Amino acid sequence: MGALWMLVAGFLFGCMGVFVKLGAAYFSNIELVFYRSLIGLLIMYAILRQRGGTMVTTQWKGHLWRGVSGSIALLLFFYCITVLPLATAVTLNYTSPLFLTILMVFVVKEHFHAPLTIAIALGFAGMVLLLHPTFEHNQLIPGLLGLISGLFAGIAMLNVRELGRSGEPEWRIVFYFSLIATITSGVAMLLDHIHALTLQNIPLLLALGSSATLAQLALTRAYSTGKTLVASSLSYSAVVFATLFGILLWGEILTLSSWAGMALIIASGIASLKLAPRY
Repeated sequence: MGALWMLVAGFLFGCMGVFVKLGAAYFSNIELVFYRSLIGLLIMYAILRQRGGTMVTTQWKGHLWRGVSGSIALLLFFYCITVLPLATAVTLNYTSPLFLTILMVFVVKEHFHAPLTIAIALGFAGMVLLLHPTFEHNQLIPGLLGLISGLFAGIAMLNVRELGRSGEPEWRIVFYFSLIATITSGVAMLLDHIHALTLQNIPLLLALGSSATLAQLALTRAYSTGKTLVASSLSYSAVVFATLFGILLWGEILTLSSWAGMALIIASGIASLKLAPRY
């Protein structure tokens, strides 16, 4: 199945977006990140115990940077899902490959070449088109925060690559990300109002945490067993599923410029991943 696992991940990430949007009626975005991370942590701990894997690591700095950058990206992403159309929020978060490509150029110390420069420029043109409707609806700030979530997601992806190069297994990377995200969002949650858990909203939280964790596992399987470029390209299926869910469940109507912006971001993201320097 290989890279096709990314389609499973894309569907599950789309489901996660739905549960976040539904959960906004009961919880803040910080609480949603906390419960999503806590449930993911418990699931990963159970998997590690069953497989007999060790949680001992020497890469604390890498895990910390990945955890903090990923937590910030997740907090901003969940907030944007609650206030923006689902497809818009997900697409802005999926600008991460563009930012990853730029970061990789600085890491490898390779100069931008013409095809890569054009791909990135098209991606930023897509961002402008996608943000234009949010500006018209006085939602520019959430739109920019969505873009920042993509930046921090790109930083997290770079840290994941560095951890992988150091020999850290994927499951340990996911475990420590869940642990750090649980701690950081838990501390932030204590500084805010905490909403009560009820029989009505607990199943929603379980669905959120489970779909997010299973999506991460499917994503990991896709990258570990399939071709990287194919898997990276199929990761944008999450945007497609999020768009369909937004239309079917909330009747979200996107403008022509939004569609054009999404298309440019997806195309440039795939192109930049192909043209980015390898290391």
